[in-house]
Amino acid sequence: MPLFLNAKGRVWVFLFYGSKVPASGAWQIQRLGCILEDILKTIALGQMLSLCICGTAITSQYLAEKYKVNAPMLQSFINYCLLFLFYTVMLAFQSGGDNLLCILKRKWWKYILLGLADVEANYLIVRAYQYTTLTSVQLLDCFGIPVLMALSWFILYARYRVIHFIAVAVCLLGVGTMVGADILAGREDNSGSDVLIGDILVLLGASLYAVSNVCEEYVVKKLSRQEFLGMVGLFGTLISGHTAVRDIASIQWDWKIALLFVAFALCMFCLYSFMPLVIKVTSATSVNLGILTADLYSLFFGLFLFGYKFSGLYILSFTIIMLGFILYCSTPTRTAEPAESSVPPITSIGIDNLGLKLEETLQEIHSAAL
Repeated sequence: MPLFLNAKGRVWVFLFYGSKVPASGAWQIQRLGCILEDILKTIALGQMLSLCICGTAITSQYLAEKYKVNAPMLQSFINYCLLFLFYTVMLAFQSGGDNLLCILKRKWWKYILLGLADVEANYLIVRAYQYTTLTSVQLLDCFGIPVLMALSWFILYARYRVIHFIAVAVCLLGVGTMVGADILAGREDNSGSDVLIGDILVLLGASLYAVSNVCEEYVVKKLSRQEFLGMVGLFGTLISGHTAVRDIASIQWDWKIALLFVAFALCMFCLYSFMPLVIKVTSATSVNLGILTADLYSLFFGLFLFGYKFSGLYILSFTIIMLGFILYCSTPTRTAEPAESSVPPITSIGIDNLGLKLEETLQEIHSAAL
């Protein structure tokens, strides 16, 4: 019963072959096991982000339905303040070219545009709920995924395969199933005051989210996570601050409302802090596919908190989205970096998905197995 040591130092025991395991076969089993392990990690990380988004949705709904508080910019402002206090201050005390002043001297206008895109994306999506229906928001919000893939193709030089487009189509089918479940469950009572304006706001917000996510992937893979979060915290605080001040004066405060604001801000802070870590080892596209389940988690919690009606289509929708997500993560997306480029070298060396970084060390693993 031979033992094979892979590149990560784990010992794999192959019981089915006894002492006659072919070296090539054992190596293939090792490779498959590592890929499956990393895909499971990717799924777990994506669902952790979905739960953070679910927390923001639940707290926002409590504020809107129970306490009649509608202050999306104030909610975002608190999150940007936390990012500022933690990451921007961290940049201020760094030395060398990564110092806050050095970054501002070189790229201040770029990060102003990034902060504006991030702030307005959050605002437009929340604002759209006042004009259009939940169904429209859920469906049109997915417009950000093809926009994100197109931007990744031209800006990040990501190269997709046919299976990736199939996987995205499967995920969008899952979203359609979820919307159908909403309609059957009777959650689509409000038709909105002006559906066309609301739909346009959703499309604009989804596009700005795509811009923000592509910029995030570029910065965290080629520069640093601290730089992205520090700059977003700085300019997000400045851009959203003036509107947030007006929201503070319009709210009848008590400790429960304050606690909900704190819970929302902590969920958003965790989301912003963890998302760059996940994007760095996967890609912005795979992250956006993984967090499609956030609406479903919100619905499941809503069964107990808000009295939603259950539908078996919710389970089917979750299953379809997860199948599409696994399908997307199972195949590598290559980066066709130009031969002559002035940008810093990408840290992932052209591989976006976690499970597919194994291809970089394929020969090393093969040699270890032999």
